[in-house]
Amino acid sequence: MISIHAGQCGLCAHFGEGHIPMDQRLIQIHASKSAPEDFLDECGHPKFAPLHLKVTPLAGCDGFVPVAQA
Repeated sequence: MISIHAGQCGLCAHFGEGHIPMDQRLIQIHASKSAPEDFLDECGHPKFAPLHLKVTPLAGCDGFVPVAQA
């Protein structure tokens, strides 16, 4: 498992944004702030969505939006 920090894709609202309902794996990543080293998901940021960009939870960009905390 890898630790994820603010500003990284694993804690961004756009990470895996297309899952409806929210994927339980993403909920667990948000809650624990850790993810499997080989986890990939699609970036739903409007700028990147047409590219179907796959990113790791450790990736990051200037479009970071924090996940809403329950």
